[in-house]
Amino acid sequence: MIPRYTRPEMARIWEPENRFRIWFEIEAHACDAQAQLGVIPKEAAEAVWARGKWEIDRIDEIERETRHDVIAFLTNLAEHVGPEARFVHQGMTSSDVLDTCLAVQMTQAADLLLADLDGLLAAIKRRAVEHKNTVTIGRSHGIHAEPTTFGLKLAGHHAAFQRARERLVAARKDIATCAISGAVGTYANIDPRVEEYVAEKLGLVPEPVSTQVIPRDRHAFYFSVLGVIASSIENLATEIRHLQRTEVREAEEYFHPGQKGSSAMPHKRNPVLTENLTGLARIVRAAVVPALENVALWHERDISHSSVERMFGPDATVTLDFALARLTSVVEKLVVYPERMQKNLDDLGGLVFSQRVLLALTQAGMSREDAYKAVQRNAMDVWLNGGSFLDNLSNDADVARHISRDRLEPMFDMSYHTKHVDTVFKRVFGE
Repeated sequence: MIPRYTRPEMARIWEPENRFRIWFEIEAHACDAQAQLGVIPKEAAEAVWARGKWEIDRIDEIERETRHDVIAFLTNLAEHVGPEARFVHQGMTSSDVLDTCLAVQMTQAADLLLADLDGLLAAIKRRAVEHKNTVTIGRSHGIHAEPTTFGLKLAGHHAAFQRARERLVAARKDIATCAISGAVGTYANIDPRVEEYVAEKLGLVPEPVSTQVIPRDRHAFYFSVLGVIASSIENLATEIRHLQRTEVREAEEYFHPGQKGSSAMPHKRNPVLTENLTGLARIVRAAVVPALENVALWHERDISHSSVERMFGPDATVTLDFALARLTSVVEKLVVYPERMQKNLDDLGGLVFSQRVLLALTQAGMSREDAYKAVQRNAMDVWLNGGSFLDNLSNDADVARHISRDRLEPMFDMSYHTKHVDTVFKRVFGE
């Protein structure tokens, strides 16, 4: 995490204060459950809540000697709780605290990311509705294909982020698991009811089989979902970058008063935000492969996963949080140029209607092969030499034998390509 790409609310989830607060709640709730079961005195559980404190600097000092973060925390906690601290952590192992805490942090992060997605979805929907009927050229392979609308482009991205939201809800549910099962997960020294109690208090569910750790396929799924969301961010960012190219200029990032595009060339208006989003997406996706590799651990546990999660847990969620907020701002302020879209549509003299002419010729009796040759012959002439595709077709004897100019002209109607926009919008946004 670096300040440039970090928002405070997400950063707080991964700060030591929040981590140790969760550790304390795990231990204190476990003491409550143990007291209810008669394993430890009720007064001991009450003392933990009443006198339980910790200092980050002191924990760090103890860890430098013990080389063990959970023991350092428990030692510092005991300095405040007093003699009753001997009942803390009874029958538990470090992973019970670490893995349950990580589950809480990841659910907290998921909640913020879901709110981010809601904001982005709202922004995309508003701009999609605004440009529902703004006709523009659709491109395949980067080359003019057939007309579409800018609203339809955005509707496609909205559908992608709606799917992303559904996946993140599933990933949040999957990761929200609690493990308080002791060494190798057999509950030999702790009653399973303690786990159930702690899970309920923390908004989690017990892990069915935790060995000594929560299975890492859950974490792999979570980070994979973050990676897919990042790719959807890059997909929209790349579209905007292409539309902002000088030769296209159909849309561009908002250029603030006083903003500078280049230290050398004062005329530049560069797509710096969407280029930045492309890079940030790579950072989030970088967590996916290590998370997948974390699934395979030795026997009941090892800690090869730990260093990965300590780094990518914060980095991936913080970066994605920032990226979603930045993309929302880009979409909200995106400058759209319908006149330029129309100019680009007209640039090839009507070639974008070639498929409709091809189909009409086949329906008029021409073989598909001959129709394709006739349409392509006239299209390539316009492509290379300019002029009007309609004029070329009207003057082509093979075409004229099957379709007159009067019948060709209606085939160059733009509304033909937008007649089902409402159908798609209803699928994406509902009624």
